[in-house]
Amino acid sequence: MTIRALLLDDDVDLLRFLQAELTDRGYHVTTAQSGHEALALVRAGQPFDVALLDVRMPGPSGLDVCRTLSSACPELPVVLMTGFGDMDAAIAALRAGAYDFLTKPFETDALDVVLKRAAEQRETQREVERLRNTSEEGDGFAGILGASPEVRRLSDIVQRISGSDASVLVTGESGSGKELVARAIHSLSKRSKGPFVAINCAAMPDHLLESELFGHERGAFTGARAARVGLLRRAHGGTLLLDEIGDMSLSLQPKLLRALQEKLIRPVGSDHEVSFDVRVVAATHRNLQQAVRTGDFRADLFFRLNVISIQVPPLRERGDDILLLAHRFLREFARRDGKLIDGFAPEVERQLLRHDWPGNVRELRNTIEGAVTMARGQVVTLDDLPSLFRSAPREAVTESEPAGALLPLSEVERRHVLAILDAVGGNKSEAARILGVDRKTLQARLQRYGRM
Repeated sequence: MTIRALLLDDDVDLLRFLQAELTDRGYHVTTAQSGHEALALVRAGQPFDVALLDVRMPGPSGLDVCRTLSSACPELPVVLMTGFGDMDAAIAALRAGAYDFLTKPFETDALDVVLKRAAEQRETQREVERLRNTSEEGDGFAGILGASPEVRRLSDIVQRISGSDASVLVTGESGSGKELVARAIHSLSKRSKGPFVAINCAAMPDHLLESELFGHERGAFTGARAARVGLLRRAHGGTLLLDEIGDMSLSLQPKLLRALQEKLIRPVGSDHEVSFDVRVVAATHRNLQQAVRTGDFRADLFFRLNVISIQVPPLRERGDDILLLAHRFLREFARRDGKLIDGFAPEVERQLLRHDWPGNVRELRNTIEGAVTMARGQVVTLDDLPSLFRSAPREAVTESEPAGALLPLSEVERRHVLAILDAVGGNKSEAARILGVDRKTLQARLQRYGRM
């Protein structure tokens, strides 16, 4: 991504030097020599990802411009540079809403790091907002919610097979959304007006599963007090999902294979065969090809089911879909519980993106449901998540500094803010009052310091 930077300084030589240095590093740089000129560029709609402003200059100062941008363009991160490295300047920058500041003279490498970090935060905010807007627009493609390349490919496959009646084998980890894909296949097919029937082949013993699939006559076995129509008949004209087909016993597999080939079933205890017309979608978390090689699954049934194969990606491979889904679940459970919760704290979103999600979408849904239940404020915080999300790596311990060491202005500010926070026992509202900033600005600082 090319970073679009606005540079403001009345020192023409420094301005040209920084423009050349940043341009060499791939930035798209626009310069201004006065506060009025800088604000005019922003008001004209010229897009910027970060602004670098000199603090002390004639006319509107960098602090003045920062305050205006903080109000008019709160999403634009501002980095201030000053030759006066004192606490007053640090507090003034904090109050003006600056993202960070640098003390002159500074290394170009250090400037590059700060600007890229600020631009990355801007991009993250944009992405979160985009995901919020996307998740508010509807239920996604045929119920498959996501904007990642993996989900787009999945949606493309589902759409391409919508006109076919071929059997489909959906594979993927537990909780990844295989049934949702099966329902999408049904809803887009010519059978969409027919029934969608699902059965979990791992949830019942053989004799009950056989009865559920094929039906039974009255008295066919102990407890069969009435005749029952099997699911293959109930799904007539529609779609039957055979979930966890990999767990079906070898003794039942040939009966299913014959039924699918002949389009005929014989209910348990009956002498007569009955026809049916269904499209079969099978789903499994197991590797059926490996099961065929080991003799745990019949090859002929595998080939019958695997006419079209769809792999559902695990949640950890879907990138920012995690946040999109998290916001959807948040709204769902907040509405259910009657809570006024409108989002996640930034550090919560970072933890959600870092987590491996072995339980996939099901685990995410359960996590958000629990967090909404625990939340007491308008946003979900780390304290509302299970303990495994709250264990973050500690900051690296640095070597002791020599007495009288000169510190960067950003480090002076960091220590001062954290000292105030510790002095008031972690009360953020009180710390913000003492520092003379609003709570939102303080939270942004603490996010950078890893102290949320």
